[in-house]
Amino acid sequence: MVNKLLVEVKDGIGWITLNHAERYNAINYEMMDLLDNAIDELKHDDNAKVLVITGSGDKSFCSGGDLSAFHQLHTEEEAYTMLSRMGDVLFKLFTFPKPTIALLNGVAVGGGCEIASACDFRLAAPHVKFGFIQGTLGITTGWGGTTFLMERVANDTALEWLLSSEKYTAAEGVAKGFIQKELGYTENEFQTWLQPIANQTIGVLKAYKQRRLDQINLQKTKANMEAEIRECSKLWASDEHHEAVAAFLKRR
Repeated sequence: MVNKLLVEVKDGIGWITLNHAERYNAINYEMMDLLDNAIDELKHDDNAKVLVITGSGDKSFCSGGDLSAFHQLHTEEEAYTMLSRMGDVLFKLFTFPKPTIALLNGVAVGGGCEIASACDFRLAAPHVKFGFIQGTLGITTGWGGTTFLMERVANDTALEWLLSSEKYTAAEGVAKGFIQKELGYTENEFQTWLQPIANQTIGVLKAYKQRRLDQINLQKTKANMEAEIRECSKLWASDEHHEAVAAFLKRR
């Protein structure tokens, strides 16, 4: 049985790899638990000075929630249980005490963009496309993604991306400050970008990360996430969402 999430600490870097390529690294309940445990593990491992999240393969970073796993959720209450669970995981990622990086190796859409937005930095291969496409399924971001995104880019840019449900290129992400660097196809470029950070002591990295978190009202962030998750839960129970999911699953 293939482990759907891989964790490795190497040369001061804690790596989390979403390893469900045949499902475009989509998140199901098992992966939620694995990701939660991995974040806790690396938080307390001083050998991991930096956390990097990526996906297996070169097609998808993460396509969001696995609709084949979640399509049986019909009521607002059922949806809230799932959404708030992943929201808690991503709040841990957002407040992680060391620098966090989403290494976008492929498409990052829906909940995949929410995971990327919870990280401090995003670096992307040139073929990457990203987008908050939840609106195409009759729902909004449900794991805290809107709250995270509005910390990463200008509010007007965030609102445009959310309202449009469009996909954007890595270059467009760089232009708006969402993606810090567009990488070539070699791992060396990422290592070159990361090395000056990884060379610092863990004390320095944690101190500067805390200064960043000091600029954010985390109590308000949590409240905003809760409102976001509640709203998505209501929309999840709508006929429009269930019809959109049924049509999506029929096409696959």
